[in-house]
Amino acid sequence: MAVERPTEDTLRLREALGLIAPGTSLRDGLERILRGRTGALIVLGHDRTVESIATGGFTLDVPFTATGLRELAKMDGAIIVDRDITRIMRAAVHLMPDHTIPSEETGTRHRTADRVAKQTGFPVISVSQSMQIIAAYVGETRHVLEGSGQILSRANQALATLERYKMRLDEVSSTLSALEIEDLVTVRDVAVVAQRLEMVTRIASEVEDYVLELGTDGRLLALQLEELVTGVDSERELVIRDYLPGGRRAKSPEELLERLAALSALELVDPASAARVLGLGNGEHLDGAVAPRGYRLLAKVPRLPPTVVDRLVDHFGTLQKLLSAGVEDLQAVDGVGELRARSVREGLSRLAESSILERY
Repeated sequence: MAVERPTEDTLRLREALGLIAPGTSLRDGLERILRGRTGALIVLGHDRTVESIATGGFTLDVPFTATGLRELAKMDGAIIVDRDITRIMRAAVHLMPDHTIPSEETGTRHRTADRVAKQTGFPVISVSQSMQIIAAYVGETRHVLEGSGQILSRANQALATLERYKMRLDEVSSTLSALEIEDLVTVRDVAVVAQRLEMVTRIASEVEDYVLELGTDGRLLALQLEELVTGVDSERELVIRDYLPGGRRAKSPEELLERLAALSALELVDPASAARVLGLGNGEHLDGAVAPRGYRLLAKVPRLPPTVVDRLVDHFGTLQKLLSAGVEDLQAVDGVGELRARSVREGLSRLAESSILERY
C-alpha cells in the first residue's frame, strides 16, 4: 500500500468522519432518518456562500438534537446546521448550486450534495431513501458510511496484521542493538529495521482511520493500537539520526522520513530502495559496514535528558567510543557530573550484556 501525504480533502474528510462517528448526536440523527426510511440532505456549515445558494424553507436557529433532525428530514428540502453541529440554522431549503460544477452522481439528491460540497467547502451528508445508505461529500471526495460491524471486521484484520509486523520489528530491532554493540552493523541491517518501522507505521495509520470512523465503538481498538505502536515514532527518528549521512548535502531526519513514507509498497520491500532513501549508498553494497552514533542505545538509559544525549553523541561521535569511555571520559561532557556519568556507564553496560544475551 503506497502512502501519500494527506491531501486537504483527506484531512477534512477525517474531521467530518469524527463528527458523524457512532456515539455523536449527528450519527444518532442519521440512524433515525435511515430507520424512518426517509431521505435527507444536510449541510454541515453555514456562511454567506451557503446562504447564496439556499432558497425557500424556514429559518430556525434552534439547538441541534437527533430527534429534531429526524423530524425536519420528513419535509422536502435540505437542512443546514452550523459547523460545530450545535444548532440547526435552516430546514426545508431548496439548494441551487452552480450547475456547471462537474459531478458524476446521477441521483438528484446526491448530485446536489456533491456540487454543494465542492462549491461551499463544507461537508454535505446525503441519506438515500431508496438505497438506505449515508454518503458524506467533502470537496472532491465521496465516502459511504458503513455499519460498525463491517468496519470492526476489517479493523481487526488490520490489527492482527499489525501485531505480526510489530513482532517482526521487535526481533530485527533487538538484532540491530546487538550488532551495534559488537560493531558489526551493515547497511542491510539498518535498511531492514527502517523498512519494518515504516510498514508498522503505515498499518497503524490505517487502523487509526478505522478507530476514527468507529467513534465510541472503537474504544477497545484504540487501546490495543496505542499499546502496539507506543514508541514506534521515536524509534523511527532515532534510527535515522543514528545513521544520518554527514556532509554539506545531508538531509534532515524529517526529510528522510518523508522520502521513506513516499516509497511504494513494492519499493519498500526492497532493502536496496530503503538504503538509497536513507542515504546509505546506492543500495548496491548492502553488506557494507556502517557505524551508529549511539542515539538508540542512549535513549534506553533511564532518566537521561535528550539534551545530554545530544552532547554525548557530539562529543564521542560513535557508539563504540561511547561504550569504551570511562566515567572520567563521560564527565568531560558538559552537563554530565560524576553521578550521571556512572549512571550512563552502568546503563550502557547493562544494555550491552542484555542485547548480546538475547541474540545468543
